[in-house]
Amino acid sequence: MKTLNLHTPDQAEAAFYSAFESGDLEAMMAVWSDEGDIVCIHPHGPRLVGYQEVRDSWRQILEHSPRMRFKISELNTIRNEELAIRFVNENIHVDDVDEPHFAVLATNVYRRTPKGWRIILHHASPTPESLQNIADSEIAESAEKEEITIH
Repeated sequence: MKTLNLHTPDQAEAAFYSAFESGDLEAMMAVWSDEGDIVCIHPHGPRLVGYQEVRDSWRQILEHSPRMRFKISELNTIRNEELAIRFVNENIHVDDVDEPHFAVLATNVYRRTPKGWRIILHHASPTPESLQNIADSEIAESAEKEEITIH
């Protein structure tokens, strides 16, 4: 297992998104706390609790997703000496496309541990705009299929 020296919540967040972009499961899990109370909720997914459930979900995502790049904008941070809660907007670019493919609102919670700052919660949901774009895209695809149909 990889170990990381994450001295600030900012370093932990940068390591989290770097691991995501590189598709490196070991680097991803090195950012997570190894305590049993961690929680991860992926967009449209169930609540995952505990190290093994969280690890299994990231393994699936990292093995089966296209290459993604993230442009993160911070919406708000709440922090004290032991805990940092960050509300961010994830603009996700797929492959080498310049325009964001979709946007996700995420809450990332980091806790100071004896091993440094570690993520204990990642909760991500599509933005309302992303949901509308998906719906519009599905309507357009449906209309195209109807036009192609030969009777």
